[in-house]
Amino acid sequence: MSQTSDSDTKPATRLVTAGRRKQWTGPVVNPPIWRGSTHLYEDSAALAQGSANREDGDFFYGRRGAPTQWALAEALTELEPGAHGTVLYPSGVAAIAGALMAVLRPGDVLLLSDSVYDPSRAMANGLLRQFGVEARYFDPIDLDGFSTQFCERTRAVLLESPGSLTLDVHDIPALTAITREQGAVSLIDNTWASALGFAALQHGCDIAIQSLTKHVGGHSDLMMGAATAGEKYYRKLRRTAQALGQVVSPDDAALAARGLRTMGVRLERETDSALEIAAWLSQREEIAHVLCPMLLGAPGHDLWCRDFTGGCGLFSFILRGRDEAARARLVDALQMFGIGYSWGGFESLALPFDPAPKRSATPWPPKYWREQDCLGIRLSIGLEDPADLIADLERGLAAMEKQ
Repeated sequence: MSQTSDSDTKPATRLVTAGRRKQWTGPVVNPPIWRGSTHLYEDSAALAQGSANREDGDFFYGRRGAPTQWALAEALTELEPGAHGTVLYPSGVAAIAGALMAVLRPGDVLLLSDSVYDPSRAMANGLLRQFGVEARYFDPIDLDGFSTQFCERTRAVLLESPGSLTLDVHDIPALTAITREQGAVSLIDNTWASALGFAALQHGCDIAIQSLTKHVGGHSDLMMGAATAGEKYYRKLRRTAQALGQVVSPDDAALAARGLRTMGVRLERETDSALEIAAWLSQREEIAHVLCPMLLGAPGHDLWCRDFTGGCGLFSFILRGRDEAARARLVDALQMFGIGYSWGGFESLALPFDPAPKRSATPWPPKYWREQDCLGIRLSIGLEDPADLIADLERGLAAMEKQ
């Protein structure tokens, strides 16, 4: 739980100062790495007191953390306006699972935006179904239709904006208002924007989830997730995480905290480069659609301007009438872009994707597109010079046309 936030300071300042309590850092800048499973007590009375006080920030047992993890959690809390606390998890998917299990019970219905992250879909259709939770998918653009999706068993709604792969932006304040009226909990996977780009709790969400593997880590060398909430849901998150034995490595927590300090400048650079590259792609004949909400005229741009204060380097584009072999030639010819999952690191990545099999409530391609324009490539723009990345994409587009 955060005790040091200063609402008068700007996000860039909080990125530097948050979580750096003197009792955790001592005379150095960063909290040291506290490795330890056993926390020793002075005597039996101290042991009894430790068992009675289970708050973060007080030693009990290694699974409850130490200053390295507490400092990171507190920093993330201070970056999310309206938050009371943050729970850390060993991966982003673990954070999604932990948050959902904190608010769902057997017999409940979970509503999911149709463009959510594929592992979230797999979790809803698999693990949660095994525990007696029913998953239903909805079109996040259809607000009138969304209101009809609720029933007496609906307990939670999982949102993600922009949506995974296709980057569609949703009216989160409207969706969360409807959810609240229906007595359900709003959760959002806010990894794309982070709290720097989208203040999830201020826009009506009850729980904000992030994969810290992405922007916070920033160097493709750690796995971690987090869920941040106001006091009511933070308590639920924390109890569930402790019951499940969730804990993160202090070494990884230190890496994430270090990445957090530079996340703002990295996101600014990646966003600027992504906009330059997206604008260049939008002028190419080979490209049917550029799915980048930060780009003027792109789908969701107006909502993005209204609700977001920042972006990132992740966006997608759709090839015009090409087949899978042509797409593979493009991707395989790239030299500056790695081919792989994840994103948010300092290096650029390219990933071919096909949304159709991952949709339940909305068609792909959209009804107003040509049916043959359906194959996509997702780009994660890193810290390379955008001119070099554009030259690489031009090389890939040329290779695509060769038979």
